[in-house]
Amino acid sequence: MEDQFILRVPPSIAEQIERLLNEDPSSSEDKLLDLSFSEDGRTGTFMIGDDRFPASLLDLPCITESYKTYDDNVLIKTADIGQMIMVREGNDNVPDTVEYRHGLTPPMRDARRRRFRREPDLNPEVVQRVENDLCNIMRTRGAEASVQDEDVDENARNNSKKPAPAPKAKPDTPDAANNAGEADGSDSFESDESNE
Repeated sequence: MEDQFILRVPPSIAEQIERLLNEDPSSSEDKLLDLSFSEDGRTGTFMIGDDRFPASLLDLPCITESYKTYDDNVLIKTADIGQMIMVREGNDNVPDTVEYRHGLTPPMRDARRRRFRREPDLNPEVVQRVENDLCNIMRTRGAEASVQDEDVDENARNNSKKPAPAPKAKPDTPDAANNAGEADGSDSFESDESNE
């Protein structure tokens, strides 16, 4: 994928760039486009010929995908754009933060406030106290669980030393010793009497 960014310029600078791009390249040698950044990587200077304009690198509130096409039917994704270089006039204010509040289109105006979940207002001391409490609970539960595991292990060892109990006889099954001399009765005799 390619590395891309959005270049946002005021209308007067946009006209100069458009004129420069529409001119014959051989006649526009004296007009030069240049962009340089300072050491912090967020502020810089945008130059058109001899004119210098302040520029800032800002993070967009959401990622924008860019596509290109060769035949107006098939779109090919070329990049995810997450930053914008904003060129300002000399008297414009410098942005306070590194994140731009708005998206690229009118529906994304003030997107950070309107579209995304707000971060909860949590006191860091309360978060630290709750975290410590959870760690203490987990430690005490872990100690109790290990004591219970030791008790279970001792019971298992004691049970393994005892002889296995003899299986109990089922009361419904007839004992073979008591019926040794008698013939096994069948229900067919009774069923014959009921028919008479």
